[in-house]
Amino acid sequence: MEPLPERTDVVVIGGGIIGVGCAYRLAAAGVSVLLLERDILGAGSTAKAAGGIRSSFTTRVNIEIGLRGLAEYASFAETYGTEIDFRRDGYLYLVTDPADLPEFERCAELQNSYGVRSRLIEPAEARRFSPLIDTEGVVAALWSPDDAKATPDSAVQGYARAARGHGAVLRTGVEVVGIERDGDEITGVRTGDGFVRTEAVVCAAGAWSGRIGELAGVDLPVRPFRRQVVFTGPVADLPGSVPLTIEMPSAFYFHREGPGLAMSFCDGDGDPGFDTRYQPGDWLPELAEIAARRVPAVLDAGIRGGWAGLYEVTPDRNQIVGESVHLSRFFYATGFSGHGFQMGPAVGELVRDLYLGRVPAIDITGLDVRRFAGDRAVTREHNIV
Repeated sequence: MEPLPERTDVVVIGGGIIGVGCAYRLAAAGVSVLLLERDILGAGSTAKAAGGIRSSFTTRVNIEIGLRGLAEYASFAETYGTEIDFRRDGYLYLVTDPADLPEFERCAELQNSYGVRSRLIEPAEARRFSPLIDTEGVVAALWSPDDAKATPDSAVQGYARAARGHGAVLRTGVEVVGIERDGDEITGVRTGDGFVRTEAVVCAAGAWSGRIGELAGVDLPVRPFRRQVVFTGPVADLPGSVPLTIEMPSAFYFHREGPGLAMSFCDGDGDPGFDTRYQPGDWLPELAEIAARRVPAVLDAGIRGGWAGLYEVTPDRNQIVGESVHLSRFFYATGFSGHGFQMGPAVGELVRDLYLGRVPAIDITGLDVRRFAGDRAVTREHNIV
């Protein structure tokens, strides 16, 4: 293996969709980039992502970021020469609590103001879009037809190849063990494979970002929480197009995965940690109960497997993107709380602009980590999946 470069303009820590997206955008802008990943590219949360891409968020900044992701992934195969299986099957939110209707009405109005074609529909129409569902107890649904799905690992490889094409060095199997600083300036990064001089670092380490922040002396309130998913056997009469369907407020969701479905729900965060063992325990019977009620066709399909991955969660379930005010040229793009894949395209551009001193095309002042200091107000994302 070749030694690490002695010096680089910026070190990107993390080889998931956020890290490779940042590496590509920075390298394409003429910046010398070294990306360090302790495992293989996309091995962390990206590898376990559902692949959803949506604009049906409930805050201005997330809608704008989501729209950028949809536009990029729609043309990804043509732009990067990598097929990512992009499909616009839509997102369908099933509203089961009448008290939630005013919030979904507000969300639809906000989304429409940005050109998103989402709309509230009756349960019968929801079943036309997602024929597998039982609409008992559903009072309305939010249908977002332009939302989509793609394959995260393929997108990672496409960005990685593009980054290398612009001169970026992407090294896997290299762990960052220290970030050297002189006062409030970065002087280099220590790894298990040696020291690299640099004046800038991008923390894109996902669930491990809190640890990277500690190495730099920067508080990044990102905590890892396990999420589990199961895969069914073949489902009879499975439609060719199945929207990513979410029941609210339980956040039970399913989408097509081959001849069957992928399904999950969140039964609470539990304790933070890096354990990614699949442990069905009490969780699977609870999931099965919801699934039998909402998508009864799975009763005959059975479960063929499951896995667990990590969500990188912030206190308000919104990502943190910005530059530290305590350590010069320490940039962070993390805490995506399950939304990192769809936000990768926009975030790469945002970090590039921050590094170059440009005004980002999307106003991300509200994503600065300082929002968690003291009594500063935060805006929670309503449509959490």
